[in-house]
Amino acid sequence: MAIVGYRRVSTLDQSLERQDLGDTDKLFEEKVSGKSTSDRPALRSMIEYVREGDTVVVHSIDRLARDLRDLQDVVGRLNDQGVAITFLSERLTFSSDADDALARLQLQMMGAFAEFERNIIRKRQSEGIAKAKAKGVYKGRRPSIDRAQVKALREEGLSTYKIAESMGISRMSVHRILNG
Repeated sequence: MAIVGYRRVSTLDQSLERQDLGDTDKLFEEKVSGKSTSDRPALRSMIEYVREGDTVVVHSIDRLARDLRDLQDVVGRLNDQGVAITFLSERLTFSSDADDALARLQLQMMGAFAEFERNIIRKRQSEGIAKAKAKGVYKGRRPSIDRAQVKALREEGLSTYKIAESMGISRMSVHRILNG
């Protein structure tokens, strides 16, 4: 029966240190957005690693998921494997052998709040971008593809497939540049 920790922050410049999980036998960490569980390799590895009787420790619910559906899926999947999960900040533990209706309600409410918070952040971000665009300050993301090089390679007679392959971009990107 292992104690397995999971820590996550959203960006590379954030620190994982404030998420003190205590003593763990194994620790999984990542610095990626929590918007989707499918884009989180450490989370997937942790789910594959744990065995029946283990306990997963997470600092808070929003570190595990920012979407209520993802939160319920991960907790359910772990419990189905016979793995308990503890959220330290909320002081909640979920396991397959404990059917606590109040704890489930709290999980759903906290997950809904995390999802709500993410939506508010996204809305504020888009409002800020719109204001910056109106002022002429925001120019958008800097182009990451050298458009001139794409056109030059085409003039050399390379196919869209060869251009995409040599530049490490998608063929759709090549088509957009050549037809745009």
